[in-house]
Amino acid sequence: MEPFVALMRRYVNDYTNRHDVSVCPEIMEPGYTLRMGPHEVAGRDELYIPASQKQFAQFPGLCLTVHEIVTNGERLAMRFSEHGRSVRHEGRGAAWTGLGLYRWNGRKLVENFVEQDYLARRRQLASGVPAVVEPPALAPWDTVALDPDPEAETVVREWISSGADTGAVTLDDGAPEILLADASSQVDDLFSAGAQVAFRVTRTGTYVGGLGPDAGIDDAALTGAPGTLHLVGLVTVADGRVAGGRIVRDRLGLARSLSRPTVGSAS
Repeated sequence: MEPFVALMRRYVNDYTNRHDVSVCPEIMEPGYTLRMGPHEVAGRDELYIPASQKQFAQFPGLCLTVHEIVTNGERLAMRFSEHGRSVRHEGRGAAWTGLGLYRWNGRKLVENFVEQDYLARRRQLASGVPAVVEPPALAPWDTVALDPDPEAETVVREWISSGADTGAVTLDDGAPEILLADASSQVDDLFSAGAQVAFRVTRTGTYVGGLGPDAGIDDAALTGAPGTLHLVGLVTVADGRVAGGRIVRDRLGLARSLSRPTVGSAS
């Protein structure tokens, strides 16, 4: 088994699905940092473990199902779903997608850029109608490391800088595109394993729609507001173009930032 994949098997089976935070010191460095949306959770013991314990308390039966893993031996991307029933929502259930880009030092995890579709989770908990969990990967722990492909990385960087036509990829749970006019994209992280390229992007621009009623905002009232959208993707390059893949966006974070009064505005 690939060493990085073996570490992630412990992360999924021994830590997350058993809710056993005592495993964290064995698989994460003390300075382990999680970056999600605009948030940075830096410090395994001080911040990360308490945040995980809150999640486990809200979802006592929380499970993580792996759908896809790719690695080049030094970096690893994992697409997954988390699912469970919330004690804060009268036991209503939800299943939501996520995608994490992990970095290790050859022994333990040191960093993760991740997004989870918390907007879909909120919708399911409010409605009482959970989504169906996607099928698991057939044999995620048998994943073999593939060499990076600089040409594939160049294709994806150019695709991102040109606006990232998302026609070939699935967004979140099949949600529509979020429209930001005059947008620019900053690539925060990008790596490849063969023809598959993983990336994290911060996209800024002027909001012109796309969040929809699930976000609990008035699209018309917020059109023209400055917006920042964080997203994580895993795409496949074929014949010199992005041929497919998944992107998970911080839609809920964008909605909250658009709805938040700016400094100096009337209360």
